[in-house]
Amino acid sequence: MNSSKCFREFVRFCSLNVLGMVALSCYVLADTFFVANGLGPDGLAALNLAIPMYSFIGGVGLMLGMGGATRFSIARHQNRSHESNAAFTHTLAVAVLPAALFFLAGLFASGPIAALLGAGGPVFSMTRTYIRVLCLFAPAFLLNHILLCFVRNDGAPQRSMAAMVTGSLSNILLDYIFIFPMDMGIFGAVLATGLAPLISLAVLSPFFLGRKNTFHWVPCAPSLPLCGKILSAGLPSLVAEVSAGAVMVAFNFILLGLQGNLGVAAYGVVANLSIVVLAIYSGVAQGVQPLLSQYYGAGQPDRIRDVLRYAVVTVLLLSLCFYLGLSLGAEPLAALFNRDRDPGLQAIAVRGLQLYFLGCPWAGLNTVLAIYFTSTDCPLPAHVISLLRGFVLILPLAFLLSALWDMTGLWLTFPITEGAVAALAIVLYVLRRPNH
Repeated sequence: MNSSKCFREFVRFCSLNVLGMVALSCYVLADTFFVANGLGPDGLAALNLAIPMYSFIGGVGLMLGMGGATRFSIARHQNRSHESNAAFTHTLAVAVLPAALFFLAGLFASGPIAALLGAGGPVFSMTRTYIRVLCLFAPAFLLNHILLCFVRNDGAPQRSMAAMVTGSLSNILLDYIFIFPMDMGIFGAVLATGLAPLISLAVLSPFFLGRKNTFHWVPCAPSLPLCGKILSAGLPSLVAEVSAGAVMVAFNFILLGLQGNLGVAAYGVVANLSIVVLAIYSGVAQGVQPLLSQYYGAGQPDRIRDVLRYAVVTVLLLSLCFYLGLSLGAEPLAALFNRDRDPGLQAIAVRGLQLYFLGCPWAGLNTVLAIYFTSTDCPLPAHVISLLRGFVLILPLAFLLSALWDMTGLWLTFPITEGAVAALAIVLYVLRRPNH
C-alpha cells in the first residue's frame, strides 16, 4: 500500500469516526442545553452530578469494545480466524457481568449513588431519576459500544458512523419532545438518552442480517489470558471515560465549597463542551485504531508511522481551532446555557472556558498516543498515560491548585496536567519507536 492510499484510508476511517463521535457527544450537549432551558440551574446541576455515571457506563463499553476489537483486528490480519472470532465471543461473555451490575444498581441503588456523587436538597430527586434510568439502559449502551467497535474494525466505518449519528440525532429530537411539548422533566431527558443506543443497534442490525460481518460467536473454551488481553488493550479507554467522571466529581466537590450550586452549574457548561472536544479527539484516535492494528498485524511499521503522523497533525490543528473558538466565543456560549441570565454563572463559565481549554493540544496528543500504544500491542505505556492524566496527577493538582489560587487554579488544573503527561508520552514514544 503506497502512502497516498494510506492517507486516503486514514481520511476515510478518521473522518467517519469523528463525525460519529461528534454526534454521539452532541446528545450530551443537547441534554445540557434542553435541561438548562427547560429546568433551570437546579436541573443543570443535577445533570452535571449524574454525568459521571454516564461516563462510567460508556467507559466500560469502550473498554470491552476497543479491547476486543483490537485483538480481533490483529488476529484477523495475521490470518488467525478462530482467535479473531474467539475475541468477539469472549468480549460478549465478559460484558454480561457489568451489564447485570449496572441494571441492578439502577433498580436498587440509584439513591445512594446520587448521594455519593454529591446530590442533595432540590437536585437530589432529579439526579436519582437520571441515574436510575441510565443504569437500566446500561446493557444497551454496552452492547452498542462493543458492536460499533467491531463493525468499524471489520472494514465498515460507514455503518458504524451511520449508527452513531442516527442514534444521536434521534436523541436530540426526543430530548426536545420529551422536555418541552410533553413536559417530562429530567425523566424525559434521560429517557431520550437511553433510547439512543437502541436506535443505533437497529441501524447496525442489517450488517449482521446481511451476513456482511466476518466476526461471529463461536463455541470455545474460556480463556483467561485472552480476557486479560482484551481488558488490558481496552483499559486506557475505560480510564479515559471513568477519569472524566472522577474529575467531574472532584471538581464538583471543590466548586461546592468555592461557589456552591452556582459553581457546579457553571462547570456544567465547561464540562459538557469538554465532552464534545474530547470526543472529537477520541474520534480521531478510534478512527486510526483499526489501521494501526491492521498494519501492526501485517508487519508494516512504515504505515504505522504514517498514520500516527497524520493523526497527530490532525489533533493539533483541531486544537488550534477549538481554543480560538471557545475563548473568543466564551460569552455567547456561556449565555446559551444561562436561562436566567445569572451574571455570576456567566462570569464563572466564561473564565472557565478561557483557561480550561488551554489544555486542548496536549489532551489531543495524549489521546492519540495512548491508542497508538494499545493498537500496536504495547499497552503498558498507554496505561501510564491514561492513569496519570485521569487520576494520579489531575486529582491532587485540582485540590492543590484550587487551594492556592481558588477558581483560577481549578481551571488551570486540566492544561497543566495534560501538558506534563504529553511530555512523558513523547518520551515513551521515542523509547518505543525503534521496537515496532
